[in-house]
Amino acid sequence: MRRLDTTRIVVATHNKGKLAEISELIAPYGLEAKSAGDYGLPEPPEDGTTFEENAYTKAFAAALATGLPALSDDSGLCVDALGGEPGVHTADWAEKPDGSGRDFLMAMRTVEDRLQEQDATTADKRAGRFVAVLCLAWPDGHAEYFRGEVEGTLVWPPRGDRGFGYDPVFKPDGYDQTFGEMSAGEKHAWEAGRGDLGLSHRARAFAKFATAMLEPA
Repeated sequence: MRRLDTTRIVVATHNKGKLAEISELIAPYGLEAKSAGDYGLPEPPEDGTTFEENAYTKAFAAALATGLPALSDDSGLCVDALGGEPGVHTADWAEKPDGSGRDFLMAMRTVEDRLQEQDATTADKRAGRFVAVLCLAWPDGHAEYFRGEVEGTLVWPPRGDRGFGYDPVFKPDGYDQTFGEMSAGEKHAWEAGRGDLGLSHRARAFAKFATAMLEPA
């Protein structure tokens, strides 16, 4: 495994919600991070069939353009009753028909409509998970991957206005609140150097990344 040997990295995302979460997670390590948007980089097409493929596409494009290691995140909601959808198309389900941006309330409504079509009206039929894959890529094409998952249940109607994306309809196993009702601290439930897995999918992926890349060898 190649270790990170610089404090300067690029966070390969244009998603403000993801950038805020990743920035909060890396802050204790003193990393100097700018986003792909700060560098004026375009968003590469995410046409991979796995989270790993899409994460690499974003990270390598940013690394190649800036000459710095780049950290990307590809994540999504996988619902059992929907055959794992929306999966890698999680963000696509939120695209407005007129192409003017993303509407996650519409996307959450689409998930619920599909669940109703499958007669998934009880909690035991509404299981799913959030998946996050972090990819750290270097300009020479080398990459390391870190995957985190959290199991939960899809609820309706949406609850809470915190977080972003599908957070208001996802209740992690063992908790009464949705991610949309939790503070950032409750959702991440992880601190640098503690070694915990964390609660959210992104925190769990980051815990693996931090252990491998940022903690003393």
